[in-house]
Amino acid sequence: MRTAEADGEGRTAFKLDALTRLVVKAQDEHVRDVDVIEDRAAAAVALDPVRARLLVELAEPGSAASLAERVGISRQKVNYHLRALEAHGLVELAELRQWGGITERVLRATAASYVVSPAALAEAAVDPAQAADRLSARYLVALAGRVVREVGGLARRADAAGKRLPTMAIDTEIGFRSAEDRAAFADELTAAVLDLAARYHHDDGRPHRLVIAAHPKLEETS
Repeated sequence: MRTAEADGEGRTAFKLDALTRLVVKAQDEHVRDVDVIEDRAAAAVALDPVRARLLVELAEPGSAASLAERVGISRQKVNYHLRALEAHGLVELAELRQWGGITERVLRATAASYVVSPAALAEAAVDPAQAADRLSARYLVALAGRVVREVGGLARRADAAGKRLPTMAIDTEIGFRSAEDRAAFADELTAAVLDLAARYHHDDGRPHRLVIAAHPKLEETS
């Protein structure tokens, strides 16, 4: 039999015979598609193979007991790893389940996937300004790293303020018949960007970064 009772804040707790669930956070609460890990210690925790597996499993809420069965290690070890993940903000409490006199904590990952920011490397982080060859692949990688670091930090501030960060991205594929076609495309794209920048840039406006990148598509091997 299923009954419902409203608490003082208008939330509903359902009673399922011997099982009582106390909802801590609504299940439809926004979970980030991607979260950027900026802290070095949090990055080390997330990169541990067992903890990384637990993060994948916690895309759907789970308890230590259910995770132990799926991952194949003891519940005590799962709890140890979950405490580390929770301490670094990588998992959070979804609900409390009470089985008789026992309270079971159900956790979930704070994001569907994670990216480690170069900021986690502190002084060793990549810096585009240090690249000598601005036509090199390494310079492009450095630019991509800066995008992760800056947009990750800005997104975190926007989330904290309850705002949406204004961004845009274009992702497409172009098949060039020859190196000459690729060079001609680059020349035309550069001219178009310079024209648009001249029309829309204002010295008293809010600065935005514009990064345009192109590279051969990586052929995935099976």
